Amino acid sequence: MSISFAEGLLLFGGLLAIVAALSGVMKGTVLSASVLSVGLGFALALAGVVHVDATDDSIVELVELALIFTLFSDGMFVERELLRSHWGPTARALIIAMPITMGLLALAAKALFPDLSWAEAFLLAAVLSPTDPVVTSAVVTSRLVPSKVRHTLNLESGLNDGLALPFVLFFLVLASPGGDAGSEAMKLAGEAVVGAAIGVALGAAAGRLHHHLPGGGITPRFEGIYSVGFALFAFGLAEVTIGNGLIAAFVCGIAMGASEREVPQGFEEFAENTSAILQVLTFFVFGGLIYATGFHYDVPPLILFILFALLVARPVAVMLSFLRTGIPQSEKLFMAWFGPKGVASMLFALFVFKSTVEGKDLIFDVAAIAIITSIVAHGLTDTVGAKLLARRVGLTARAD
Repeated sequence: MSISFAEGLLLFGGLLAIVAALSGVMKGTVLSASVLSVGLGFALALAGVVHVDATDDSIVELVELALIFTLFSDGMFVERELLRSHWGPTARALIIAMPITMGLLALAAKALFPDLSWAEAFLLAAVLSPTDPVVTSAVVTSRLVPSKVRHTLNLESGLNDGLALPFVLFFLVLASPGGDAGSEAMKLAGEAVVGAAIGVALGAAAGRLHHHLPGGGITPRFEGIYSVGFALFAFGLAEVTIGNGLIAAFVCGIAMGASEREVPQGFEEFAENTSAILQVLTFFVFGGLIYATGFHYDVPPLILFILFALLVARPVAVMLSFLRTGIPQSEKLFMAWFGPKGVASMLFALFVFKSTVEGKDLIFDVAAIAIITSIVAHGLTDTVGAKLLARRVGLTARAD
C-alpha cells in the first residue's frame, strides 16, 4: 500500500476503532464487520486515499497471517464431545460436498469463460471451494443456531481451508507451462499428512504441558501468548520442513483444545481477538484491491458464474452430501447456503495472481469479485438466517 508507516497506523487504527465502536450497532442487524471493512476499503480506494498493489508481498503475508490465526482460533473452539459424536456431517461436507462443489464450479468456469483451459477452470474452482463462516459470525456464535450446525460449519471451514490448498497448488502446477502434475500431487499429499502430524504433536504437547510448567504454570497475562506461540510455531515448523503450515495451525488448535479438560479463557480470547484484528485489516485491504484491479472482461458471464457459485454449486453439493442423514431439511438448507468465501480464498487468489499461469488475470478478477459478493451476501443474511432457523427449530420442537 502506498502510504507511510504513520499514515498506515492512522488508517488502520481508525478502522479498528470504527468497527469496534459499531459492533453493538451491528449486532443483531444485517451489517457485519466484514461487510463494513470491505466497504471502507473500496470507498477509500475510490477516493484515492489508499492504493493497494496485488503484487506486494506484504499483502500476501497479511492475508496468510490472518488465515493462520483464523484456523487456529477455529480449532480451539472445536468441542471434544461434538468432534466425537457429530463428525459425520462434517466428513460428508469435506469428502463429498467439497469435491462436488469444485467439479460444478470448474464446469461452469469452462462453459462461461472458454478462454480458460481445463486446468485453469479447476484452479478457479479450487480457489473458491473453501468456506469461511467467520465472515458470518452470527452463524458460528449465535445460540439461536443448533450446536450441531455451528459445529459442522466451523469444523468444515477450518479443515477445508487447509485441504483446499493442495488442490490450488496442484492446479497451479498443472496450469503453468511445463508443470509435472504427477510428482506434485505426491508431494502435496505428503505435505498435508506431515502438517497434520506436526499440528497434533505440538498441540497435544502444549495442552498437556500447560499444567506442569515450572513456577506454578503460566500467569493469566501470558496464557494467550502461549497458545498463539504454538500456533505460529506449528505453522513455521511445517513450512520450513515438508509440511502444510495451514493444516498444522488448525490441527494444533484442535489438539490443544482436546488435550485440555477446560480450555483457559485466556487461550481463546487472545487467539480470537488477534484473529479478528487481522481479518478486519484483510477485508479492508481486499476491498481496496478490488478497486485497484477492476474487471476488464464481459460482465454477463461473471454475473452468471457468481450466481451459479452461490445459489447452485454449494447448495446442490451440500444437499447431495446430506442425503439419508436424518438431518432436518431446514438445517440442511441453512448449511447449504452458509458457505461464504473469505480469507482462504483471498490468499489463494493472490497465489494465482503472482503465478505464471496464462489466465491468471481472469481467474483473479472472477475470484475476487465472487469473494466480495459472497462476503456481502452472506454477511447481510447471517443474522436473519439464524433467526429464521431458530424459529423453524422451535416450531418443530413444539410440534414434536
